[in-house]
Amino acid sequence: MADSLPTNIHELAELRNRTAVFHDRIHAGQVLAEMLSAFDQNGGIVLGIPAGGVPVAAEIAKKLGLPFDIAVVSKITLPWNTEAGYGAVAFDGTHRLNEEMLPRLGLSQKEIRAGIEKTSSKVLQRVVSLRGEKPFPELSRKKVIVVDDGLASGFTMRVAVETLSKAGAEHIIVAVPTGHSETVEKISTKVEALYCPNIRGGWRFAVADAYEKWSDVPDIEIRKIVKKLL
Repeated sequence: MADSLPTNIHELAELRNRTAVFHDRIHAGQVLAEMLSAFDQNGGIVLGIPAGGVPVAAEIAKKLGLPFDIAVVSKITLPWNTEAGYGAVAFDGTHRLNEEMLPRLGLSQKEIRAGIEKTSSKVLQRVVSLRGEKPFPELSRKKVIVVDDGLASGFTMRVAVETLSKAGAEHIIVAVPTGHSETVEKISTKVEALYCPNIRGGWRFAVADAYEKWSDVPDIEIRKIVKKLL
């Protein structure tokens, strides 16, 4: 990444290329909330992407006094590695495949279809579990702050942004604690602004490296947050 960032990217220069800069996701949300405090929040709403984005988003919403909601998007994972994805499915059924990656994976069309179907079912179940019958909020004329706990390939966030735009969001702001420099720049071209305090470059990148305390967020914790704020 060049020293001069696109004007719609906001970082903390003192955190550039550093690891273990956040104690946990709550601390990361507090840092982002401070960065967003100068942002015109009138008409804003904070949307967390489960699982890891929910505690970050909840802290931002609490600190800024904004409404909180969720945007369920899930990556389509490889049959042999559930940590790696080759696409994503969103809450409205939108799915996108990483066409650049697919030729290198050797997946059959049957395996790809099975992956899409399995992920679509997972997304639907999570929507029902977390939202019940509550309708998705009206987004037109609102400033939507969509939050995850980090950007690696950024494919999940790309699908989230596309889906929120289809849902009527005219002003989309991405807020993530950490992100790979190339991904941050790519995502920034799709949104009004992108806030990422810890931008890192290099060939190796793991979201977890930005945190001192890192673990998967259990569904019971997500449900507790959603029940309290939604």
